[in-house]
Amino acid sequence: MGWELTDVTAKRAALTPDRVAFSELETDRSVSYAEFDRRVTAAAGIFQELGVAPGDRVAVLCRNRIAFFELLFACGKLGAILVPLNWRMPTAEILPLIADSEPKVLFYGREDETNAARVSNCVSRTVGLDETDKDGYKALLAAAPTPSGLRAQWPGDEIWYLIYTSGTTGAPKAVIYTYGMALANYVNLRGAVDLRDGDRSVNYLPLFHTAGINLHTLPILMAGGQVNIISGFDVDRIVDLLVNSALDAFFAVPTIYQQLSEHPRLGEADLTRVRSWGCGGAPLADVVVEHFARQGALVCNGYGMTETGPTCFLMSPDWVTRKVGSVGKPQLLVSAKIADLDGHEVAVGETGEMWISGPAVTPGYWKRPDATKAAFSDRWLRSGDLARRDADGFHYIVGRTKDMFISGAENVYPSEIETVLVKHPNILEAAVIGIPDTRWGEVGRAYVLLRQTGATDVEELKRFCRERLAAYKCPKEFVIVPEFPRTSVGKIQKHKLAALA
Repeated sequence: MGWELTDVTAKRAALTPDRVAFSELETDRSVSYAEFDRRVTAAAGIFQELGVAPGDRVAVLCRNRIAFFELLFACGKLGAILVPLNWRMPTAEILPLIADSEPKVLFYGREDETNAARVSNCVSRTVGLDETDKDGYKALLAAAPTPSGLRAQWPGDEIWYLIYTSGTTGAPKAVIYTYGMALANYVNLRGAVDLRDGDRSVNYLPLFHTAGINLHTLPILMAGGQVNIISGFDVDRIVDLLVNSALDAFFAVPTIYQQLSEHPRLGEADLTRVRSWGCGGAPLADVVVEHFARQGALVCNGYGMTETGPTCFLMSPDWVTRKVGSVGKPQLLVSAKIADLDGHEVAVGETGEMWISGPAVTPGYWKRPDATKAAFSDRWLRSGDLARRDADGFHYIVGRTKDMFISGAENVYPSEIETVLVKHPNILEAAVIGIPDTRWGEVGRAYVLLRQTGATDVEELKRFCRERLAAYKCPKEFVIVPEFPRTSVGKIQKHKLAALA
């Protein structure tokens, strides 16, 4: 890749030195762009003092905080690689990630010090990030030597950080993120959500996930906006921000929109004050889209992957209520096609696999040439997602290639059934998988989470489906669950559903 990313914190410190970059809501602490750049530079000095060289890995295990982004940008200045670790994992699952990435240093937050202690023999040094940690990050920052050899330009094809996949399909692997991907994602997102200079957003999604870093924090920082940080999801704090008109751009996954829609104080907020409402990670139920639309909030479904930067598709607000269920069109630096098994583009209205290319797409997986080769066909990333597009060019995600099942020689797409099920007034969420059947080969089994337990029985759900779906699409079995197994950002882990039956 021929382009480079300018040292973002240094550039922002020159352009908007006194503007607030971050506000940590739980600690009531804010930093300007000038102060943020000074701290990032000092963090790079810490790295050098601890023996971190360009290309070395720096691991971080913490909840959302300003210090995470200081470490991220310090890696950029020095040329090191950040490795965010999943704090939801037990030690036994973190150890293979450390063995795979081989970090020299591990920074950790107070909530995760037990895990940090258990893996400390795998790194040369562990550093606590909290103010009260003796000889921790605060003390090291205060005594940090002036770093040498820092870079003003960061090559676009160089690795900046690694994101381990969330594990919906099994063992995690690390997706490579480059500086060029960050710049391309900024371009794609800025155009999609009309991001403006000085916009305000909120950071609360976990930072070991692409959404926590990129939707919308990195683009907001590049645009000179303000990021309000919450250590984790807190529906009350988010509602407070909305009530106080403190947000211009907001991104969430469907489960969070569902919780917001049920919050008793949401009606106090003027939702039209938020210029951009984005949603991704899973389809957003029609009823939730319509609920927010009635209050003047046009929630735009989008689509992307960890491997795509992540911004690929986003619905235009003008079409939200006319193309419910669509993820919109490919954004500025995204090429996409819906392909058959041979890689040929299918006709309008037909279903195929989504293939994606562009500068925001990862070059591959860390130390996994086998996985990289399997994921790509020439320049195209094979997403594993089934999609179709309509005559107006709007795209719809139908499901995963691995989720589709064949019942009586007919292709069945679980997401289509799930969309119907959540229209039932007492179904909060639904997930459908294919199970073996001696007569039809495969049939559907639906797992449903009810709004009011005991108010709906299985026979009622079967009748509901028969009135709205072809017979071969109607689930043969229903399982009412108290909760779903989920990834860190709320996606249902379908590979774990069979254990609930």
